[in-house]
Amino acid sequence: RAKEIKTKLGTLLQKPDATIDFIIPYPEKSEKPPKAQKPSPEEALQWRDSLEKLLQNPYGLASFRSFLRSEFSEENAEFWVACEDYKKTKSPVKMAEKAKKIYEEFIQTEAPKEVNIDHFTKAVTMKNLVEPSPTSFDMAQKRIFALMEKDSLPRFVRSEFYHELIK
Repeated sequence: RAKEIKTKLGTLLQKPDATIDFIIPYPEKSEKPPKAQKPSPEEALQWRDSLEKLLQNPYGLASFRSFLRSEFSEENAEFWVACEDYKKTKSPVKMAEKAKKIYEEFIQTEAPKEVNIDHFTKAVTMKNLVEPSPTSFDMAQKRIFALMEKDSLPRFVRSEFYHELIK
């Protein structure tokens, strides 16, 4: 997202008369999650200790994504969701298409929503994509899950987003 804003700013500076064409995206205050059942405060409290429970709850996932969007790190949750969807794909043709899309969107260097994974994980993932299988993104997905668990989840639990849910 920062790259996108930089590009737009650069273009603005070159053509001051074209300012009207560009609207820099800025995260809205709090996007209403899709028509998911709002969890009970007790249920929401369990998310403090379980990123898995949080991600499996549609309302929790939507709240977490809004929070990540406010921190400009939504790509991690998007990648995780894309991997979950990918693993459920049965058709080898569809699987190959989805693998390519996930790779181009999240894994390749300078990808629009590049996730932060180490070189080894990236290399393993690329090797796995030679013949896409349901487990092609497992290592990368585990790394991103661990990153969200130890980094984003504790910040989410301290956030206003979360405190609204457990009231």
